[in-house]
Amino acid sequence: MEKKHINDAIQHLEERFTKKVLFQKGDSVVFVLNFMPGQKLPAHTHPGADVYIYALKGNGTITVNEADSEFTEGEVIHIADDEVFAYHNSGNAPASLHVVISKLPGPAYAKEI
Repeated sequence: MEKKHINDAIQHLEERFTKKVLFQKGDSVVFVLNFMPGQKLPAHTHPGADVYIYALKGNGTITVNEADSEFTEGEVIHIADDEVFAYHNSGNAPASLHVVISKLPGPAYAKEI
């Protein structure tokens, strides 16, 4: 068993959003994305994988297949492998998203940035 505290992965930077990996096992990865107000995750897909995103802190806008939706603290969303999605911290406070990708499409998805 491995156990970590999620607060250790909540690290916001003024110059860019951050990605802090908690676990990478086989084809799965668990990480936290951290955004200051105004920061964005560009539109992308995760071919062959399911993505689950939980809004840990803050509020923002999630765009799935070009449809915008408010994404607020405490909500969770599933993104299918063929759906194009993006995130924008449109709120006034830092935001953190807990992300689980059930099957990694490639090793680049498990790198911290």
